[in-house]
Amino acid sequence: MEKNILVIKLGGALIENDASLNALFDGLNMYLKENKRPIVMVHGGGCLVDDLLKGLGLKSEKKKGLRVTPKDQIPYITGALAGTANKLMMAKAIQYRMPVVGLSLADDGMCVVEEMDPELGAVGTAKPGSAKLLNVLLDNGYMPVVSSIGITADGELMNVNADQAATSIAMALNADLALLSDVAGILDQNGALISEMTSAYADELIGKGIITGGMEVKVKAALEASKTLGRPISVAGWRYPDKLSRLLAGEAIGTKVIAN
Repeated sequence: MEKNILVIKLGGALIENDASLNALFDGLNMYLKENKRPIVMVHGGGCLVDDLLKGLGLKSEKKKGLRVTPKDQIPYITGALAGTANKLMMAKAIQYRMPVVGLSLADDGMCVVEEMDPELGAVGTAKPGSAKLLNVLLDNGYMPVVSSIGITADGELMNVNADQAATSIAMALNADLALLSDVAGILDQNGALISEMTSAYADELIGKGIITGGMEVKVKAALEASKTLGRPISVAGWRYPDKLSRLLAGEAIGTKVIAN
């Protein structure tokens, strides 16, 4: 039986915006009372990491949208993402009486994680792994909330980009995928929303420097997922929870990403 699973990636900034988080869970809760669609949430927590590192007097640097993670900082980043951020998301779900389980990418090997580039430090790439644990939880009515911390086969903690993590989990589950951030979707050079993004168009905008940084990482992850899953991927904003029911029902909101 087709479970029609939806993987939702939530931008870390959402965790610090209680009003938007409440609105998101309001919409999610209303939808789930009438529908039984299984949902997996994947989150980052960049704002919490920034605040923690600043408080510790540590510098934070990004290269091509990825956080440089010196290995002596990975314990702090793990605490912020797999600890504080994950438990804040769980707390909100529990407040709404939603059955929830907090996880990381390492649980049951749901993602195979390897070091990306020594120059980035403890930053990992994620590939689809085992979906067994996630399926058991979903089959029993739980909503997994997954942080973007992974562990390599050698036991090294890795900070994984949350868009890439969500993409890998969606591939493992053969699920629909929505990448939510603090903008309405992918924007053009004039700040206007792009309704549909193809591989060729993405290459053009990346080449012109219009899509950069974290959005470039997000677009590439969405294109990879679309190609593998053979379906469109939504890149949309969490600031518009009134549109959430449309997203949960399978309608594309924001930018529809299609690999071609």
